[in-house]
Amino acid sequence: MTKKEQIYKCNVCGNIVEVLHPGAGELVCCGQPMDLMVAQKKDKGSEKHVPVIEGSSVKIGKEEHPSLEEHYIEWIEVMTDEGVCKRFLEPGDRPVIDVSGSVTRVRAYCNIHGLWES
Repeated sequence: MTKKEQIYKCNVCGNIVEVLHPGAGELVCCGQPMDLMVAQKKDKGSEKHVPVIEGSSVKIGKEEHPSLEEHYIEWIEVMTDEGVCKRFLEPGDRPVIDVSGSVTRVRAYCNIHGLWES
């Protein structure tokens, strides 16, 4: 059984899906069950992935995460008391998002290191 806002990934083709409406069925892609992604919440060593909330601004990493062709943040999702804001990024884009309202939770996805949450 899936739950709302869970994120799943296909280990064959790389598809990533977020559950918007949970159901009893199993999520399958490329003929195989998709893997539930568990958000990491603590950086290890020199990693720069945990979202940092500074008022109405969110950045990825205390020292900003790199934004290179081979290593970058693909998206940032910010939940506030006013709703959800999601920004999709490309290599070269700064991993920063400004929102209105009080930030309650942040998730971000690194193309190499996966899902992160504040």
